[in-house]
Amino acid sequence: MESFALHSLSSATSFSPSSSRNSLLFRSKNISRSPPSILLPPRTLRSFRSLPSSSSSSSSSKPVSSFSLFSFSKPHFTVQASSSPTPQSDPSPPMNSPPQGAKLWPLLVSVSIGLAFRFFVPKPAAINPQAWQLLAIFLSTIAGLVLSPLPVGAWAFIGLTTSVVTKTLPFSAAFGAFTNEVIWLIVISFFFARGFVKTGLGDRIATYFVKWLGKSTLGLSYGLTLSEALIAPAMPSTTARAGGVFLPIIKSLSLSGGSRPGDSSSRKLGSYLVQSQFQSAGNSSALFLTAAAQNMLCLKLAEELGVIISNPWVSWFKAASLPAFASLLATPLILYKLYPPEIKDTPDAPAMATKKLETMGPVTKDEWIMVGTMLLAVSLWVCGDALGIPSVVAAMIGLSILLLLGVLDWDDCLSEKSAWDTLAWFAVLVGMAGQLTNLGIVTWMSDSVAVTLRSLALSWPAAFGVLQASYFCVHYLFASQTGHVGALYSAFLAMHIAAGVPGVLSALALAYNTNLFGAITHYSSGQAAVYYGAGYVDLPDVFKIGFVMALINVIIWATVGGLWWKFLGLY
Repeated sequence: MESFALHSLSSATSFSPSSSRNSLLFRSKNISRSPPSILLPPRTLRSFRSLPSSSSSSSSSKPVSSFSLFSFSKPHFTVQASSSPTPQSDPSPPMNSPPQGAKLWPLLVSVSIGLAFRFFVPKPAAINPQAWQLLAIFLSTIAGLVLSPLPVGAWAFIGLTTSVVTKTLPFSAAFGAFTNEVIWLIVISFFFARGFVKTGLGDRIATYFVKWLGKSTLGLSYGLTLSEALIAPAMPSTTARAGGVFLPIIKSLSLSGGSRPGDSSSRKLGSYLVQSQFQSAGNSSALFLTAAAQNMLCLKLAEELGVIISNPWVSWFKAASLPAFASLLATPLILYKLYPPEIKDTPDAPAMATKKLETMGPVTKDEWIMVGTMLLAVSLWVCGDALGIPSVVAAMIGLSILLLLGVLDWDDCLSEKSAWDTLAWFAVLVGMAGQLTNLGIVTWMSDSVAVTLRSLALSWPAAFGVLQASYFCVHYLFASQTGHVGALYSAFLAMHIAAGVPGVLSALALAYNTNLFGAITHYSSGQAAVYYGAGYVDLPDVFKIGFVMALINVIIWATVGGLWWKFLGLY
């Protein structure tokens, strides 16, 4: 979802990339890195072993190959993306505990940006003092999202409190976005992702693709890529898919092939598989409206600016289908040439996948329930307009079924910290962005940019290209896709409209780019932190491959997508 709040996937599952974002941001090649530590209960640990010397006793009488894939029929694990493993045997506290409260310099810089804007930047005559003060608070909040003086939810709450204390916004307006339907749809999507991992369904689907296509390294990459595209519409979290399904499989396959993180053997297999899956994930998320949280947020912000997309799930998929499929098919092959693995053939992978499926056993009742529930939810998302059922209501029906039939329990929902954290800071950003629109700030900004573009005598296609490129490149300053959307999507969409670009085309193109720029750096998204934390890819390669693949994606989406959108009548 691609966000600061990385998604916990089971009652004992937590991702730490968000908490160590700064260490990821400034970590260099010279710093020792280790792969994510994966802690499994005894009954599933047996299938994790990828070296003969690490075998352990099993709770089952059936022997398991030392090269078998992970078995996550009932996952109970912790994934940590950190620069070094945490010792498990030493219970003593560290000598120097980390400082509590806000980080001083990020705090001072974030607050100073807002104060400087409020008191030293001349207020335009067209803007009233309330709007200008809210814009200052909003800029300070966005600066804090980038610099992280506090966790994102805490900093957003402080920004909201400031807007109420200074009487910039009344309490009802400040908290109005907490009833936003799209935000609750995103929250429920986190619960669906937990269900996929808790039941083991996502892992089973990916393993079948490894079995069918995994005889070569390139085929193995295509199998993983296509399986993510299949899972994506019903598992609306790119980070959850990365950490809960695909990274464990990639890690197991790599270790079994002698490809270990952090040394020269990483290029045998693991580096290529990680890069291929990482670069493909953005296209999988762009393919379906429900494949990532930021997608739904984009359409909600577009609606507030008067850009209404009828039958959004179908319209989104129809416009994204051709360019997304083209990129998904091209990415593994291009990386196979640009960043080739040393191991070209993986004849043992299908056998490993078969062994894993035997270990997992037949499809469980909970998995069948999960399949049926998600088919129902997706059907309602597709046909919701015709049936008069909003998307959030369809999600509520699906979650209710999972709760009633015991696939999820309420403790699962309560322990999904990322969902509730997202509810808090998404609501703050959406609420502030909405109030800035109501107070005329967004209109003023867009009109100012439009005047500049007209002075350059740019046609709307040229303005479209300039604005889209600017929106994409500025993500190098962000460590969250959803934070980027909350900060800039409305403003850029308003600039497009003021420059004469068709509204629906502008809204969808910006939203698709929001997914594609999630792979340009090691901090650009939640999944970026997860994959980089595995230790298979060096930092210079992350930036180099991220830049090259961004250019390739832009070319594919601009050419294939441009022709397709013309055929669909978007312009």
